[in-house]
Amino acid sequence: MLEKIKDLPNYRWYVLAAVAIGTFMSTLDGSIVNVALPTISGQLHSNLSTLQWVVSAYLLTISSLLPVFGRIADLIGRKKVYAIGFLIFTLGSALCGLAQTIWFLVGTRVLQAVGAAMLMSNSAAIITAIFPPRERGKALGLVGTVVALGSLTGPALGGVLIGLAGWRSIFYINVPIGIIGYIAALLILPVDQSHKNNERFDFAGALSFTLGMIGVLLGINNGESWGWTSPSVLLSLVLGTVLLVFFVVIERKVEHPMIHLSLFRNRPFLIGNLSGWLSFVAMFANNMLLPFYLQGILNYNPSQVGLMLMVFPVVMAIIAPISGNASDKYGPLILTTGGLVITGLGFLYFSTLPATAHYYQVIPGLLLMGLGSGMFQSPNNSSVMSSVPPQKLGIAGGINSLVRNLGMVTGIALSVSLFEAWGGVTMPKSVQIGAFMSAYHSVMLVAMCVALVAAAVSANRKSYAKAK
Repeated sequence: MLEKIKDLPNYRWYVLAAVAIGTFMSTLDGSIVNVALPTISGQLHSNLSTLQWVVSAYLLTISSLLPVFGRIADLIGRKKVYAIGFLIFTLGSALCGLAQTIWFLVGTRVLQAVGAAMLMSNSAAIITAIFPPRERGKALGLVGTVVALGSLTGPALGGVLIGLAGWRSIFYINVPIGIIGYIAALLILPVDQSHKNNERFDFAGALSFTLGMIGVLLGINNGESWGWTSPSVLLSLVLGTVLLVFFVVIERKVEHPMIHLSLFRNRPFLIGNLSGWLSFVAMFANNMLLPFYLQGILNYNPSQVGLMLMVFPVVMAIIAPISGNASDKYGPLILTTGGLVITGLGFLYFSTLPATAHYYQVIPGLLLMGLGSGMFQSPNNSSVMSSVPPQKLGIAGGINSLVRNLGMVTGIALSVSLFEAWGGVTMPKSVQIGAFMSAYHSVMLVAMCVALVAAAVSANRKSYAKAK
């Protein structure tokens, strides 16, 4: 069956379709769960501090395992890791739906995240390996569209499913999708050559990296709720940092490291990941605070807010493939740098919005954000993945996905900390509206500065040669 499919003239696009299933499923699950949290809290009798682990455990697990599974895939084959990822994610989803206690749900979310990490760490590597340079940006742009559609579909689909069949259905929906994805991976994905060469897996490096990332992200993620100077947060940050330093020492000495630090001497790889991290820091600063502005200040109901927030992923979904296709012809430099500048202009626009803004006045800011993000993401991903040799595509894809998650966590923590430090209150009373707007405008200006710094970093990359 595989040989027949491989002989088809558009085989690489079938591979893209198989990868898109995993990308859509993992992205959908990330956005669909938040809608169900209030319902889960009532039915499983959980308080907010415990409930947050349904989200945090998933994020921490994925972020700590992305490079690990990228490296494993480079050693034993990406098809094998990707297919097993579907099975683990599907099993985790089914168990999530069966949860009777909050901590069982948290534990099965961890299992689900292990499968998601196996999928996310290899999707870009599989696409990069199968597509020639002249089509690579277009293909990665389409993957960006799938990411946007997953984020877009999650809240709306989650609300419908919860209303029709209860919160457990948001997990059960992954089961048929996962089974289809697993079959597609077996039938369509190429049997790639593993690059063992008698290399051994770096267990010491993997363990120190995983525990170090968990420590640092745990501290950042809970800094605001636990207090940045609390012993728990400080201990978590210090131990995590020490373990990551230990990881770097190990990687410099071990014969077959988990992450070849030499990758970061590659300018397109370093610049692409650094500007990518900064872009997600900036974007998630606004993603965190904008819903509070729309509901708490402009008094829109959740349905109106959801409809308005759809503008960003819709624009990104349209622009990402176009930008990726353009990067195949002209290189990434102008598109990535220009996209970040446009994103910065979007933050500047948000910093001028008044407390009496009309619905239509908010839309231009979202349009600028979607346009800028769509212009930046696809060419940047293509630049990063095209800069590494084939035997390191897995670990490069894992690092690229890790950077995205780190940017999200950092952006949320930064925005909330600055917003509250400058006197903002998330759901303000009438006398607090002025303080909210002042704090919100200040955070948007900080986000604009971060986006412009990212643009300056991006401008220093070496543009790859025009594809022939």
